Amino acid sequence: MATFEGILTAMVTPFGVDGEVDLAGCRALARHLIENGSDGLVLSGTTGESPTLDDSEKLAILEAVRDELGGEAQLIVGSGSNDTRHSVELTQRVTEAGADGVLIVTPYYNRPNPAGVQAHFEACAAATELPMIVYNIPSRCMVNIPPEQLAELARIDNVVAVKQANDDELGPIEGLELLAGNDNVLLDCMERGGTGGICVASHLVGTEMGEVCRAVGSGDVERGRELDATLQPLHEALAVTTNPIPVKTALAMLGLCSERMRLPMVPATEEQRATIRAALVRQGLEVTS
Repeated sequence: MATFEGILTAMVTPFGVDGEVDLAGCRALARHLIENGSDGLVLSGTTGESPTLDDSEKLAILEAVRDELGGEAQLIVGSGSNDTRHSVELTQRVTEAGADGVLIVTPYYNRPNPAGVQAHFEACAAATELPMIVYNIPSRCMVNIPPEQLAELARIDNVVAVKQANDDELGPIEGLELLAGNDNVLLDCMERGGTGGICVASHLVGTEMGEVCRAVGSGDVERGRELDATLQPLHEALAVTTNPIPVKTALAMLGLCSERMRLPMVPATEEQRATIRAALVRQGLEVTS
C-alpha cells in the first residue's frame, strides 16, 4: 500500500472576525471534508495560508483537527520554509504533536542551488521519523527540483512522495509516490502511476475527485476521463485568481467557511465572484449566499 493515496485536501484555514484562527471552524471544516470524499488533510500548506501563520497557530490547528477526527484520517502538516533551521524545528514540533506526515516545500526566495536543496531536505528528514512529501512548486518558489534530483531525494529513507506542481515534469520517479499538485492534472497523474493528489477543489467536489482516482486505479481509465471532464470547468474557475482566494470565496458561497483571509490575500473581485458562482451552479452545488 502507498503511504499517501487518494484525495488529500489542502485545507484552508478559517479565520474569525478578529483575524485570529477559528479553531472551531477548523474542526467543522475538517469534519465536513472527511465526510465528503477526502482521504486525508494537509494542514498549514499553501492553501492554508501558511506564510501568515505562526508556529503556535500551526500546532493549534493540528491539535484541534486531531482532537476532532482522532485516527479517522491522515493529517499531514506543512512544516517547511526557506529557513532550514526553522523547518527542522517546526518539523520536530509537529512530529511530537501527532502529525502523520510532513510536507516540505522547496526553499523559496533565497533560491538555493541543487546542493543547498539537497542539504535542506536531508536536514528536515533527519528531524523526524515521519514520512515526508517533497513539495515541488516552482511557480511560487522560483526553484524547480528536476526529476533527476527528485530521484536523489528518494534515496533518503523517509522521503516517500512528491507533490508535483510542475505540470511539465509530471511523471513517475523511482522510489517516490507521485501526488498531483494541481487539480487539473489529477487524472493525468493517476494515468502516470500516481497514488492521488493534494487537492483544492476537493473542498467542493471531494467525492467526485475520489471517484476519478478509484476509476483509474481499478483500470477503468475511460470512466475516470469522463468524470474528470465534468470537473475541469470548476478547476478553471478556482484558478481565476491566486489560491486560496477562489476556494475560500466558493466555501463562503456554500455556507461552509468564512472567506476571511490575512493580507496580502484580498477578497475576490465582483467579476471573479461571478465566475466562481457560475461554476458552482454549473456543478450543481447549492449556493447559499
